[in-house]
Amino acid sequence: MSLPVFLGCLWVLCSTVVATLPMRFQYAPGLCLLLAAPVLLFWIGSTHGMWLFFIGMFAFVSMFRHPLRFLGRRAVSLFTGKNDEVPS
Repeated sequence: MSLPVFLGCLWVLCSTVVATLPMRFQYAPGLCLLLAAPVLLFWIGSTHGMWLFFIGMFAFVSMFRHPLRFLGRRAVSLFTGKNDEVPS
């Protein structure tokens, strides 16, 4: 087993452990996992073929769809100056 695949398996185990934590303890390790995943997937793709990268990115985006949607909306509101929040 190559090093990138081994680290990918370790990433999956770590994300499973983080998912079992209460929500208030998930933020810091979840952010680290969120940032490490694309780098790790690119490493796996460059070593074993880019089709694995695309399959992994599809799974990654599916798993982190809510945080990515939140970050995307935040980035759009920062660049456009529009706030999409519901007024109270």
